[in-house]
Amino acid sequence: MIPTNRIKLAMRENRKAYGVRLTFPAPEIVEMLAPAELDFIFLDCEHGILDMPAIENVCRAADLTHQTLIARIPDIGTGTITQFLDRGVRGIIGPHIETLADAKQLADTCLFGPDGHRSFGGGRGTNYQSGIEDMPAFLKACNESVLVGAMLESAKAVENLDDILTVPGIDYLMFGPADFAQDLGYPGEPSHPEVMKVTHAATARIHAAGKPMREDIMAFTGVKNLLVDGARRFVTDQ
Repeated sequence: MIPTNRIKLAMRENRKAYGVRLTFPAPEIVEMLAPAELDFIFLDCEHGILDMPAIENVCRAADLTHQTLIARIPDIGTGTITQFLDRGVRGIIGPHIETLADAKQLADTCLFGPDGHRSFGGGRGTNYQSGIEDMPAFLKACNESVLVGAMLESAKAVENLDDILTVPGIDYLMFGPADFAQDLGYPGEPSHPEVMKVTHAATARIHAAGKPMREDIMAFTGVKNLLVDGARRFVTDQ
């Protein structure tokens, strides 16, 4: 049984999915958030402090509470993507996508054939290779449950954007504002007019190609924001 990807469900229902971002291993927080009925948990594994056992435990908590677990991974190497999917991650965000080859590598490694060349293993992401009566149907269900996002973080990515947009299997795109601004020569100024000019122009090209941006399909906040805002309300109300 492959859990429903709640972000893809929201896309089909033409609504935004809502979630929270974690940069540290906290399955307990995932469980505590269950009454909020969030759609997803976003693990930042490029900058966060999460190893594979911790990632699997957070995935387990998300599955048990019907929240979809997505992760920004540290790189788009085949081994990296395979490890995350085998742990049970349902959405892969590939950082620093700059070329057609990068985009193909990302999508190809996330999807089983005939759509890609994802390696099949016996981890929890593929039900520990048990109870699978119809393997082709199972692999198709796995592909349908995986959400693939490409992160654009450089001028080179914009130069190659038309090529990147031709790659099937990528569900949405996004900018990494801080790194993108830095690469354009404006470190620490993601809202600089020149940065925003390039961002808006690229976004228009993405929409014209029929692809959504992350902001079109999901919204999230950091768990730190939830904790601080809640603490402030508690103090204010006393």
